[in-house]
Amino acid sequence: MDMNTIEAVVPTTDPAEWRDGDAWLAGGTVLFSYGSFAFGPRPLKRLLDLGSAGWTPVTVTDDGIELAATCTISQLYSLPGSPAVAGRSWPGLDLVHPCCDSFVASFKVWNMSTVGGNLCTSLPAGPIISLSAGLDGMATIIGPGGTSRTVPVADFVTGDARNCLAPGELLRSVHLPASALASRAAFRRLSLSNLGRSGVLLIGRLDGGTSLVLTVTAATKRPVQLRFDGLPDADRLADAVSAAIPEDLYHDDIHGLPVWRRDMTYRLAEEIRAELAAPDGAPGLRVSGDFWPPKDSGLAAQQEGA
Repeated sequence: MDMNTIEAVVPTTDPAEWRDGDAWLAGGTVLFSYGSFAFGPRPLKRLLDLGSAGWTPVTVTDDGIELAATCTISQLYSLPGSPAVAGRSWPGLDLVHPCCDSFVASFKVWNMSTVGGNLCTSLPAGPIISLSAGLDGMATIIGPGGTSRTVPVADFVTGDARNCLAPGELLRSVHLPASALASRAAFRRLSLSNLGRSGVLLIGRLDGGTSLVLTVTAATKRPVQLRFDGLPDADRLADAVSAAIPEDLYHDDIHGLPVWRRDMTYRLAEEIRAELAAPDGAPGLRVSGDFWPPKDSGLAAQQEGA
C-alpha cells in the first residue's frame, strides 16, 4: 500500500528519536498492508527503520534462546535441528514449526515478517504470541533515556491489537528460558478452514514432568495461562478454564464465534491434558488445521453467523 503521508524514513534503534506520528518499521508486512492510518485516526509521518539494527536474530546459551525483535519467521523456523541447538534436550523446540506454520503465509511473508512485529501487532491469532507465551517468554522493552524493562509475553498482549508498550517504547527481544524449553510440550490448533487464521490455539507444557502449564491463545483476546502444581483430572481442568476465561474474553470475528472458540478450548485443553498424562513417547492425538465439531459444540451457531 502506498503511504503518501510519510515524510521521512529514519534508520534508528534509539527510542529517544521517537515522536508523535512515528511508527517502528521492521518487516513491514502489517504496516504496509494497513497503511498510514494503521495505528490511529491521525496519519503516520515518519517510519523509524530497524532494518540496519544489526541485532543477532537468534542467540542460544545454556540459559535458553534469545530472539531479537528483528528475527524473521524464516530464521526462527530454521532453528530446530540447527547446529546452534544440537545436543540440547529441549522438547519445547517441537513447538516452533507448528507455530510458524500457523501463519499460513507465503515464503515472501516469512522472509520479511518478524518476531517483534507479530508480537507488537498483538492480534489474538498471532502465532509468535502463542509460541513465546507458551514457553514463558520474557519480552525486553527499551524506552527513551536508556530505560529497560522486562514483561512476560503472556502479559505483553493486553487485548485485541493492544499491548503494554508506551509511546516510543521498542520491543528489543524475547527470551525463551531453558527450563521451559526442556519441558515436554503439546500443541493444538483449530481453524474454520484448511488455510484459515487460527481460531483456537493451545499449548501445554509438563514442567518437571509433573506440573501442567496451559496457555490459551487465538480463542481469547489476550493470552490466558493456567498453572497446576500437578496434572489435574478432567473436571478440575475444565473448572479452572471456566474460572480463568470469562465469556466476554473469548474473541469474536469472522474466524470464529465465541461459543465455538469456548467449546473448542475445553476440548483441546482436555486433549492436551490426556496427551501429557500418557507416558512420554506414547502416540498422542494431534490436531492441526480445520476441525468440524458436532452440533452440540457450537458449530450450528457458527454456521448461522457465517
